[in-house]
Amino acid sequence: MAVSSFSLRRAQPDDAAALSQLKLAAFRETFLDGFAIPYPPADLALFERDTYGLASVRAELADPSHATWVAQADDGRLIAYAHVGPCKLPHPDASPEQGELYQLYALNMAQGMGVGRALMDAAFAWLDDSMPGPLWLGVWSGNHRAQAVYAGRGFVKVGDYGFRVGDWTDAEYILRRG
Repeated sequence: MAVSSFSLRRAQPDDAAALSQLKLAAFRETFLDGFAIPYPPADLALFERDTYGLASVRAELADPSHATWVAQADDGRLIAYAHVGPCKLPHPDASPEQGELYQLYALNMAQGMGVGRALMDAAFAWLDDSMPGPLWLGVWSGNHRAQAVYAGRGFVKVGDYGFRVGDWTDAEYILRRG
């Protein structure tokens, strides 16, 4: 079911359950359905539990050094989100005092509506105000569309690293702006 309009807001603690479900669904749509990455089932189950489980999402929302925005459809469904906080990327110039875009995902039904642009604007503005210095993000090496979007926002590739999904390792690029 396509979405015709959305509103953007900061996620609140009572969004944790819906946000956990959104994060899991968006990850699966992107990497399992879209890119067809053949994660081993045991590795995938562990990653999904640890990364998108309710306890993890509640902890993110309670952490004052993190911020999450959600896009909400007119019917109340959460359809996209952006999550930011202190940089934790493995790069010699990165530090926790600098900001990182951890995740930005929109469900397929919300693609092409400007949701990603609105989420990036909100997330980057918060990072610019809250954490001095360059902005960082990691992006899967095979996600050329996202890489082009980030390049259009002034990000450049400054490194590579392995992103762990259980024992599986995705090849990721480290991008920096500023």
